[in-house]
Amino acid sequence: RDHMPNSMRPAKPLERRPTIKDVARQAGLSLSTVSLVMNQSGYVRDETRTRVLNIVKELGYHPSRVARGLASKTSGNIGFILSDDHFSSAEPFYTRIFLGSEFEARNHNFYILLTTVSGKNGSVGTIPRFLLEGNVDGVLIAGKISVKLVEYIERLGLPLVLIDYELPGKRFSSVLIDNRKGAHLAVQHLAHLGHNRIAFIAGDIRHPSIAERLKAYQETLQELGLPLDERLVVTSEPDTRIENGNAAAITLFTQGGDPTAVFAANDAMAIGCMQYAKKRGLRIPEDLAIVGFDDIESATHVEPPLTTVRVFKEEMGTLAMQRMVSAVKSKTKTIVNTYVPVELIVRSSTQKHQPTIPQSSYEGGVR
Repeated sequence: RDHMPNSMRPAKPLERRPTIKDVARQAGLSLSTVSLVMNQSGYVRDETRTRVLNIVKELGYHPSRVARGLASKTSGNIGFILSDDHFSSAEPFYTRIFLGSEFEARNHNFYILLTTVSGKNGSVGTIPRFLLEGNVDGVLIAGKISVKLVEYIERLGLPLVLIDYELPGKRFSSVLIDNRKGAHLAVQHLAHLGHNRIAFIAGDIRHPSIAERLKAYQETLQELGLPLDERLVVTSEPDTRIENGNAAAITLFTQGGDPTAVFAANDAMAIGCMQYAKKRGLRIPEDLAIVGFDDIESATHVEPPLTTVRVFKEEMGTLAMQRMVSAVKSKTKTIVNTYVPVELIVRSSTQKHQPTIPQSSYEGGVR
């Protein structure tokens, strides 16, 4: 039950660290009512909630996470796991996802505990300390990690949300990219520019997102009536970094596919392909058009700027954290799969294809 405050005088900051009792006393409310406001649970009238939050701000009160955890039997922490291969300045895709989840966590008074693990898929590997200590209320996983580690987390009974990753035969909430739509947009764009020798380069083909992009590439070529030439596909690289794009481009041109355009599985590989093409003396986009996927920041800094499929990375992190907060607070295991839409961003690495006419088809310069 709410009570009117004994005094309408503005709150004064305390010399000692303020407590929830100070907030309740200043607001003229019960401890339970203030607790409901601080924990964002139960029904409290809007004017009461506003009064409490104003006093919290004026007093400079910060709830003790330990005390809150004892009361709610939660830690207030969310674990965030990704492969150490994915957490790098060279390929900052997952870094942006992490930032999106971090910003959203603040809105719900959760902390994120970030750790990286080995990308190898064979064993559990090193168990993150926050799991061993039981110090998280749920776990977000971005990208591909060991299946056995996922199963370990599953056995702990913690809420789990996968980001840009799926596991066949397992049912977890996930936030996924519309990879098929993105690949369709990329291939269709190149075809509409007049390219009919469109190559695909990729690495880490066991990653569900990469595999989906390959499948959609093949399906879109068939829909458009363009040839499916195995010499135009390179998926043998173990990773999707810039150096892998360079190596894949070498393989592509060595095996004689003679592409006029390349769709790369991600921007890093597209940039690597671009580097090789320039060393080979090819002009971009006149001799070779290139499209990437992800729209990382460096896509705008290369020359020419890279046409790519934009993925809303921060939004993926935000949605994943929202799913997690809902699961932690409701203590339910509702499975929700969300596909984040994509957008084709056309820049200078693609243009209308102008077929080169062989010199032998001319006589005296006249066709």
